[in-house]
Amino acid sequence: MIYSIIKNFINKFLFHLGYRISKINTSYELFKIYKYKNYKEYVNTQIYFNKKKINQIWADQINLKKISFFLKKNLRHKNLIGICHGSRNGYEQKKFLQFIPKSKIIGTDISPTALNYPNTIQHDFHKRKWISYFDFVYSNSLDQSYNPKLALTVWLEQIKKGGFIVIEHSEQSGIIGQGKMDPFGVEANFFPYLLSDWFKHKISTSILKSIKKNKLNSLIWIFFIKKIY
Repeated sequence: MIYSIIKNFINKFLFHLGYRISKINTSYELFKIYKYKNYKEYVNTQIYFNKKKINQIWADQINLKKISFFLKKNLRHKNLIGICHGSRNGYEQKKFLQFIPKSKIIGTDISPTALNYPNTIQHDFHKRKWISYFDFVYSNSLDQSYNPKLALTVWLEQIKKGGFIVIEHSEQSGIIGQGKMDPFGVEANFFPYLLSDWFKHKISTSILKSIKKNKLNSLIWIFFIKKIY
């Protein structure tokens, strides 16, 4: 706790000089998945941390607006249908509904707390549902997957041909942040290669690099994964 306070204070000063303090991956691992004892442990863990962080918001207005602009430009039709997986307190779908007028956008979370928020459904994003229904799937919670290849396979099934999966990936989504709470960690520069290995010619990927002003200007990478089969 004290380290975090000191780091944040120093980063506020260093940012004006073009620098910042951040952890680095010294393990040389490029991706890693935490192994739970069973599915029940996974669900209980995710619900526990969901409730603990229920009032915290990772997504931010600036980057959701950038994503909305991209989707409106590239999908080229009105009344978009979208879903935000792992949306916790509903912030993401609320902002997308604001930035993409006349759209229909819902959110999901594995925790029963989902039922407390508008346009939010309790759902495990690994499970097959809404096949070929959405124009886009958005998530900043892929790091909370116990099987990211399965999750992305399901999400690809959920979008129409030509639709997009949008993954918001931060430095904390790499190896340094991987553990029981966030079981999947992958380095941002390796993620496109992993996607290519998993899905071959079925997708194409473009990347937008940005920062989180609400998180001390931490780096993020926004992956736009297009379904082309």
